[in-house]
Amino acid sequence: MMKNMAMRCKLMLFGIYGTVFLSVFCGCTDKTSSFRPGAVWADTDGVPINAHGGGIYSENGTYYWFGEYKTEGRAGNTAQVGVSVYSSVDLYNWDNRGIALQVNKTDSLSDIIQGCIMERPKVIFNKKTGLYVMYFHLELRGQGYNTARTGIAVSKNVIGPYRYLKSLRPNAGIMPDGSYNDSMDYLLRDLSKGQMARDMTLFVDDDGKAYHIYASEENTTLHIAELTDDYLGYTGRYQRFFIGRYMEAPTLFKRDGCYYFIGSGCTGWAPNAARSARATSIWGPWQELGNPCRGENAELTFGAQSTYVLHVPEKDLYIFMADRWTPANPIDARYVWLPVTFEDGKPVIEWRETWKYQL
Repeated sequence: MMKNMAMRCKLMLFGIYGTVFLSVFCGCTDKTSSFRPGAVWADTDGVPINAHGGGIYSENGTYYWFGEYKTEGRAGNTAQVGVSVYSSVDLYNWDNRGIALQVNKTDSLSDIIQGCIMERPKVIFNKKTGLYVMYFHLELRGQGYNTARTGIAVSKNVIGPYRYLKSLRPNAGIMPDGSYNDSMDYLLRDLSKGQMARDMTLFVDDDGKAYHIYASEENTTLHIAELTDDYLGYTGRYQRFFIGRYMEAPTLFKRDGCYYFIGSGCTGWAPNAARSARATSIWGPWQELGNPCRGENAELTFGAQSTYVLHVPEKDLYIFMADRWTPANPIDARYVWLPVTFEDGKPVIEWRETWKYQL
């Protein structure tokens, strides 16, 4: 009997709540049919999903979830493995598709050498080149958060492997569009080498134009920058938004011709109140709408921080994706996914212990 069990089951050891548990998962696991924000989410092999600070790309009815692969202990706050990818057809049950972009373990001169920081990976598809393009926030190894660069990688296949191309500071030598009356100390300081780019997301508009949205100027100000037609660089058109507001963890989505932003303030790993805004053009003006969260712990975004808003157009469903960070044991960061509803054109995110939506 023990021999049979050994053949049919897998033993997995992983850290949860800072303690190591031994769990046995059999070859056939029950399918998940609801979202449980803040719980441990397992993939179809029964292993906790490891895709933090992530985003989702969808294609032909399949969803691909890219995120930071975390490891145990504080070293896991740096990139020890790379960017992971999972796939699903129902958003509830996720297959582990491996590591989409691996760190470099041998070349000490590589930007993505093991031990660097790779955060908030997002993937979009370029119809002209036929390439999947990944952007991520990159910090060079051993330099903390001082380098504030953007990493870019590409692949011919959605799940990878992705080939690392380059890292850079956006829009070197280029002044932004718009008014220059506000504080520009950091902007001018970094003009020649390019602007700082930390927490980030990507957005592709209805006309195929893509934009890189990132926290810049020592996190004081958000930038929205237009990408080139191949999505591998910048056109030079960009603007500064929420100047002096210390916005990070940006998400950007579109509904009924309006652009919506949901992000957070800057309090390190600690959660804070979410922020939201709306505009009729991606170039603004942006109107702040306050904290969209409601319910228990809403003033702290339910203990989490935004990373992406997924639109499921077939059902006009918007899903707010966030992470509950645990810097002392990064692998145990949890996922908080909640539906976004709208009242008088304002996004609303209500806490739910569990919820479901039939796709």
